[in-house]
Amino acid sequence: MGLISLGCAKNEVDAERILGAAAEAGWLVCGDPAEADVVVVNTCSFIEPAKNESLEAIRDALRLKARGRCRAVVVAGCMAERYGRELSRELPDVDAWVGIADQRQLPDVAARALEHAGGPPVLRLWPLPHDFGDEGPRLRITPKHYAYLRIAEGCDNRCAYCAIPLIRGPLRSKPLEVCLHEARQLADDGCRELILIAQDTTNYGADLYGRRALPMLLEQLAEVEPLRWLRVLYAHPAHFDAAAIEAFATTPKLCPYADIPIQHASDAILARMGRGTTREAMRALIARLRERIPNIVLRSTILVGYPGETEDDFAALLDFIEEVQFERLGAFAYSEEDGTRAAIEEPMVPEEVRAARLDELMRRQQAIAFRKAAARAGTRAEVVLDRRLPLWAGRPCPASGFAARSYAEAPDVDPVIRVRGRRLQAGQFVEVEITDAVGYDLEARVGGKQPHRGDPHGPPS
Repeated sequence: MGLISLGCAKNEVDAERILGAAAEAGWLVCGDPAEADVVVVNTCSFIEPAKNESLEAIRDALRLKARGRCRAVVVAGCMAERYGRELSRELPDVDAWVGIADQRQLPDVAARALEHAGGPPVLRLWPLPHDFGDEGPRLRITPKHYAYLRIAEGCDNRCAYCAIPLIRGPLRSKPLEVCLHEARQLADDGCRELILIAQDTTNYGADLYGRRALPMLLEQLAEVEPLRWLRVLYAHPAHFDAAAIEAFATTPKLCPYADIPIQHASDAILARMGRGTTREAMRALIARLRERIPNIVLRSTILVGYPGETEDDFAALLDFIEEVQFERLGAFAYSEEDGTRAAIEEPMVPEEVRAARLDELMRRQQAIAFRKAAARAGTRAEVVLDRRLPLWAGRPCPASGFAARSYAEAPDVDPVIRVRGRRLQAGQFVEVEITDAVGYDLEARVGGKQPHRGDPHGPPS
């Protein structure tokens, strides 16, 4: 069995469970899908570009089937969950469509698809489970030293533009003891950085315990050995309460890094989006975090071109970005999603205006990010080495060159620190001196001069 997996870290966990179930069922997992008898495409369906990427990956798998060893193609994940019945008619050569409810059933579906290849497609779209039960083993596809821990599934926020509740259902928090058991398993498997993910991590536990329980979870995860770093992604600003701020400030091992998708900063657009917060509330949250945790790094996500977004709304967003100076920022142009409230809102912002606003926003943020990166030259940081680099400054990389991250960088979404040194290996934590900034990225060397007074990790200024 070969796997092509797309989408976010939450989908990556699904992919690892698919592979774990396949290995448990006796399948041989191929690193190269072209060598597999069955190719599974784990799809994303969050926004229009993700759908297009998923469709192209399905077509790539079907091309493998048409000319190679592959005898069956199985489509799984978010796109199969939401559009499987319709797409099974448009793509009749796909042998099976499997939703997100139970990855452990996929090997059986793949076996049926292989047995009846060329016949009618198999559709297995189970109802979403209400509890987590036994999720089965994970065959990890991240580097050994870090892993994602999904602490909840689904979402209750019902933001007007978001299709996730339509795909993955309402909030279903994973019981604390189940999270801890999985964390210990991952630590025993070599994980040293545990990254907590959910659609809204700050709302963890509200459905199970009648209150938000992220601080309690973090406190107990910090006791898991030999974990070294904890990191939290996808923290909704409306739910980042005083207890969460205190947990971020005091939890041992928790990286002073907060991923807070604000989506916009115009009160009118925030209200239309159904975000449950305001510009002033987000400003106050950011100020409290920076006051309580002076070395914190803030990441956010922005959605531009939402229906009804005026020039004044966009100007308010740009002013906010200039004011708060996020260290990290990702942005997307709005795309209409079937079944969401936003899809029928008016007036629609023309696509060319959305694209122009996205370019302008990222131009502003680039200047901020470059300045913050340059300010880190001459500081020191503890970093973890992720992988050996094939290239360095456009040339073949020396054997001593690694892509690394400090607490200020999450994997895959943030810049890297290019590190030189001797006797280095992936997964190693080392102390480095940052020597230069090259755009968003940094260059560093192991050792170097002694740290300056103040924070030895050299946070962005």
